[in-house]
Amino acid sequence: MTGIEHSGAGLAEGAWGPGGIGSEPVFEAPWEARAFALAVELNARGLFTWSEWAEGLAREIAVPDEMGRPRPYYVCWLSALESLATRKGMTSRDRLEARGAAWFRAAETTPHGSPVEPPEEI
Repeated sequence: MTGIEHSGAGLAEGAWGPGGIGSEPVFEAPWEARAFALAVELNARGLFTWSEWAEGLAREIAVPDEMGRPRPYYVCWLSALESLATRKGMTSRDRLEARGAAWFRAAETTPHGSPVEPPEEI
């Protein structure tokens, strides 16, 4: 088992709340579980503290969307993760934007109903 599997990436396959099987899912989409697991794994590797994480997440939660409404929780989570990763030198903003653009292009060219394959340029 890899560190990411151990840290909870398997949650993406059907995470369930405290009620067990049949409860409401903890995550609305697999990417949310992956973002959660990535934050847990990066912390476990010592790349940031939970205090740093909590401060970054709180900053992102405080930023409303374009209409002044609260942003979805895991959108804030991902934004906090990206900000912390760039601030700590784990990646760059340019690299994140390039990866996002590559995934967007891959999604645009994938037939409806087919899985989006990782772009070659990643």
